[in-house]
Amino acid sequence: MPGSGRAPVAVRPVLAALDLGTNNCRLLIARTQPGGFRVIDAFSRIVRLGEGLSRCDRLSEPAMERTLAALRVCGAKIQRRGVTALRAVATEACRRAVNCDAFIDLVGRETGIVLETISSVEEGRLALAGCAPLLDPSQPNAVVFDIGGGSTEIMWLELHGPGRQPRLIDQISVRHGVVSLAEHYGGDRVDDETYHAMVGAVTEEIVPFERRNAIRATVEQGAVQLLGTSGTVTTLAGVNLGLERYERSLIDGSHLSIAHALAVTRHLIRLDFHQRAAHPCIGYERADLVIAGCAVLEAICRVWPFERLRIADRGLREGILADFVDRLLN
Repeated sequence: MPGSGRAPVAVRPVLAALDLGTNNCRLLIARTQPGGFRVIDAFSRIVRLGEGLSRCDRLSEPAMERTLAALRVCGAKIQRRGVTALRAVATEACRRAVNCDAFIDLVGRETGIVLETISSVEEGRLALAGCAPLLDPSQPNAVVFDIGGGSTEIMWLELHGPGRQPRLIDQISVRHGVVSLAEHYGGDRVDDETYHAMVGAVTEEIVPFERRNAIRATVEQGAVQLLGTSGTVTTLAGVNLGLERYERSLIDGSHLSIAHALAVTRHLIRLDFHQRAAHPCIGYERADLVIAGCAVLEAICRVWPFERLRIADRGLREGILADFVDRLLN
């Protein structure tokens, strides 16, 4: 009130990051605070936008309808929370679909959300920005990967010590993700032969990346850490811990030995769809995709003999928010 003598209270910006992937639609809303941000709202829904894309290069009507329904929820949350800055990105499904522009126009008209289709390089950069705080600065190098629905991003990094940003040496986008692999090889019931065919297909795409960077020799010297961000790795960690429900606080930043990850994979392969779906860390929406994700991880570990993996339950959305905060501070 005028004349009250009270200083006006500064209103901190409200930021939003939306990640529309081949399989998931995810939203984070955060308020800035000294040194970073605090999440105040979140939303995640499996929409399978890329369903059938590997066969016809078009987003299907049912997939677009499912995705629009999720984006309407996101739009309502963005409006209700008074968001002052939003970045909404679309990844592999929209990069590949010939009708992507028409879909993005429809999203804008129906929800008010302006979607931006980003490159695989930008996708990797944002995922890295989101999970970089989990990198151990005492190790000079890192392989960071993000298993998506339609592709897998892999980055080879050099670290320069505490408080310094990692340097990207090289990056590859492998055009195999959990949805595309499951559609091609099947996901309901996967036998050993089919599983190893998936592993082999992914391995073939990673090998040229290894050849031009000679990462394996550095891994064998114990000078490389492995950090993964995806539903696959968080699921494997949850199953390995025997959680009765998924708990992010127990998973994010945890370590999983590759031996244990492979043991969980063998266990999941022996289960049928309904048995996998019954696990509280998997559920029906991911029961046909989890084996494909395991195949991607095993391919990575076939190329590079890592002994353990650090799990990140964070990634692209956190990277967008970190970008916002950096701009505000600088």
